[in-house]
Amino acid sequence: MSTPREENPAIQGMKPVLAGGIVNAFLVLIKISAGILGNSYALVADGIESATDILSSLILWLGLRVASKAPDTDHPYGHGKAEPISGAIVALALFGAAVLIVAESIHNILTPHQIPKTFTLFVLVAVIIIKEVMYRYEKNIAKKIKSSAVHADALHHRTDAISSGAAFVGISIAIIMGPGYESADACAAIVASFVIAYNAYKTLSPAVAEMMDAAPSAAMITEIKKVAATVDGVAGLDKCFVRKMGFDYYVDLHVEVDGHLSVYRGHEIAHDVKNALLNAIPDIKDVLVHIEPVPEAAK
Repeated sequence: MSTPREENPAIQGMKPVLAGGIVNAFLVLIKISAGILGNSYALVADGIESATDILSSLILWLGLRVASKAPDTDHPYGHGKAEPISGAIVALALFGAAVLIVAESIHNILTPHQIPKTFTLFVLVAVIIIKEVMYRYEKNIAKKIKSSAVHADALHHRTDAISSGAAFVGISIAIIMGPGYESADACAAIVASFVIAYNAYKTLSPAVAEMMDAAPSAAMITEIKKVAATVDGVAGLDKCFVRKMGFDYYVDLHVEVDGHLSVYRGHEIAHDVKNALLNAIPDIKDVLVHIEPVPEAAK
């Protein structure tokens, strides 16, 4: 049986997203400044990628804010779809960042420049630690509230850590090997961009699936049927459709009962099934129960 979750999951998700945006704003200044002063194009590119993170965090924050609104006349199922939509936008921003890094890195490879300075390595180590901490923090929140959008933002922090790690390797090679290896940091940035693009795909896929009302896990369907089957008067179960709307699930369930029961009794059974599911699985927002007679062949 599922455990009750806290209220306002969208608001819970807004807090780490806002914190991440503030951290990114600070890191943009540090990365770009250190990159320019330290002759590291990979660090400058990393700072540019963090700048796109600020915009995507703002979009995600606004999406969660909309998703937290209660249902109204125009949106009887609530505003939950704003959550996967904002997650998809964040994923597309990741793709854009990967392309931007590749373009900037190729330009830097073709442009003669000095070997990066050693202090840039210390900056990158600090960035990697900060970003990994943010990733783990936001990932835990995303898992708790079951948010694909917040998970997408968490991956943004992880990709930042990966690109910074690649820059660290590239700069280290350039410093150790000396003249002739000035572009090692830019080459490392290109490698990191492919990792970023892959994470973007992993982020976009579940967001699109949710927007298209893809079915949840088989385990959840099984649990729904198991709970419904225990209700007194339920003779069998037919169709079971489930869709996710933001942080909530909506269930359409066809329940088979004795065809000779009164309409009133059938109505009671439908309500009993609905209440049983709402009590057993807190993630379910509403249940639509369709009552139908047991097929003759099953009698």
